[in-house]
Amino acid sequence: MSATTEAPQTNAASAQPEAMTWDSKSRRMVTIYVPLACFLIILLFPFYWMTITAFKPNAELYDYNTHNPFWITSPTLDHIRLLLFGTAYPRWLMTTMIVAVCATFLSLLASTLAAYAIQRLRYKGSQYVGLGIYLAYLVPPSILFIPLATMVFQLGLFDSPLALILVYPTFLIPFCTWLLIGYFKSIPFELEECALIDGATRLQILWQITLPLAVPGLISAGIFSFTLSWNEFIYALAFIQSSENKTVPVAILTELVTGDVYQWGALMAGSLLGSLPVAIFYSFFVDYYVSSLTGAVKE
Repeated sequence: MSATTEAPQTNAASAQPEAMTWDSKSRRMVTIYVPLACFLIILLFPFYWMTITAFKPNAELYDYNTHNPFWITSPTLDHIRLLLFGTAYPRWLMTTMIVAVCATFLSLLASTLAAYAIQRLRYKGSQYVGLGIYLAYLVPPSILFIPLATMVFQLGLFDSPLALILVYPTFLIPFCTWLLIGYFKSIPFELEECALIDGATRLQILWQITLPLAVPGLISAGIFSFTLSWNEFIYALAFIQSSENKTVPVAILTELVTGDVYQWGALMAGSLLGSLPVAIFYSFFVDYYVSSLTGAVKE
């Protein structure tokens, strides 16, 4: 009798951990992996669609009854060949690169000096200045469009990439300054106090101590500035008129659409090639970008 009664108890005890283990696995699957899979599908599907459209022949693009819309039967390079040799796309790409790099450099230079002055010099009202700079970032570009257009015309910069180089920092500097203020705050001030006691100037401290420690923050601000400059559309559409001076986001929409005819293959090929520099830029500095989000210098 005792052996008979002990057997069911043993089986019940062994079945309980299995049920608990299954519950934890299913809970983990539902709360983590399923949302993550949905997020990846929603995020990556537009890039997948853009890629297959760029390599599909026109026969497959416009005949979904015969061909699978989610796959390529006969890949072709005609759209990329048309884009590179039938349009001024290489020039558009070079113009976009020059504008993005120059605007990013100017924005980082001004933001670094402004953030350091607000955070380290500790003058009266510095916190309100930092808040005002961040609030300037929240102003919609459409509100600033008319005064900036007036200045661009008065300076004779219309239809020139220089206009974009000077205009883009108006929305890049406020956010980068606000971002660097928070990063400079995480750097121990005692390091600079020791340098001041040793006779170093503020510029020497900024160049030799603060900036080397703030490299992740600078790279994070640089990625932000470069991405916004590369993808900006409103100012580039308004201030650039000639075809050869257009940037990629504006050119592929205005030059590859004739009337009501959309060259979908060339449009997607231009978007795909235009997104590669940003992806490459991210891949080189992703470690610094992550470290800037997780923390700076520990005391």
